[in-house]
Amino acid sequence: MSVFLIIGIVFVAIAAIIHKYIFYMESITWTKPATWKRFGLRSQEDANTVKPMAYNQGFYNLFLALGIIVGIILILVGQVDVGRAVALFGALSMVAAATVLVTSNPRLARAAALQGTAPLLGVIFIVLSYL
Repeated sequence: MSVFLIIGIVFVAIAAIIHKYIFYMESITWTKPATWKRFGLRSQEDANTVKPMAYNQGFYNLFLALGIIVGIILILVGQVDVGRAVALFGALSMVAAATVLVTSNPRLARAAALQGTAPLLGVIFIVLSYL
């Protein structure tokens, strides 16, 4: 396994952890003030109103994280090409979601950077591992 692939795996694993935590906040603890305030909501009523959307969005984040985990497992068991493809799909989806986030509201640039930096670095290093 190349050093680029190992570094790529580390970055996409970090991205998966971040997205699993986002799932936890959006789908498990959404109605707690500490969580909804973190997402910029102003009241419990607002949090309750958007709870179904947050719940759904949380699962999107979980599924992306699980895709990356499957990709990593495939790489580790010797299915390197398939694993890279699966991990790249998950990571590129995360990068695309971060891009959508920041273009929808530039004030969310910090959140987009948190959501998109690790998967972007993972993509770069996994692509370099092909060389």
